Amino acid sequence: MGTSNAKAKTAARRAHMEELRKVEQARERRMRLLTLGATAVILVGLAGGGWYLVDSAQEKEEAKAAPIAGVKTWSKLTQNHVTTAVTYKMSPPVGGDHNQVWVNCDRQVYTKAVPNENAVHALEHGAVWITYNDKAAKADVEALSEKVTNTAYTFMSPYEDQSSPIVLSAWEHQLKVDKASDPKVAKFLDKYVQGEQTPEPGASCTNGMTP
Repeated sequence: MGTSNAKAKTAARRAHMEELRKVEQARERRMRLLTLGATAVILVGLAGGGWYLVDSAQEKEEAKAAPIAGVKTWSKLTQNHVTTAVTYKMSPPVGGDHNQVWVNCDRQVYTKAVPNENAVHALEHGAVWITYNDKAAKADVEALSEKVTNTAYTFMSPYEDQSSPIVLSAWEHQLKVDKASDPKVAKFLDKYVQGEQTPEPGASCTNGMTP
């Protein structure tokens, strides 16, 4: 009788352990499925995000390559270093012979006119020069000053001998606008700050001269 009870208890324990093992196996299968599902979702999300980033970068490059209405272009301007004053074909100048010292052009806002010959050297380094005359509204001058102080390879100064209130100049390229809010201002900066037109990309915009 005692032997029968012991066998029955042993069998019950084995059945219980088998049941626990099956429950654990089922739980592990569920966890594996959940992990695989989550991984698939993450991979799909990453793939989608990757495509989004690629598309965004491509759209940005296409926007840069697109022509900007109103931009005037000159070509094959000389790049000799000179120590004398230069008579330029355009005002403000966008290239040509220039002084061997560039004007500091990294987020620089000048309240007085800068020498053409030093400014042109800065354009050769890939900077954009924003100029304004007395027809420019005070609010526009302030808005442009803020933009320049937040944009590398840009500088700004007053320039009376120009036909438009505001002019943006890069090497061989120039845009004239009436208002700082003109959307072409941002497009010009995006396209020409260290743009493809730069004769000396990566050249310093500091350690030059400050008028």
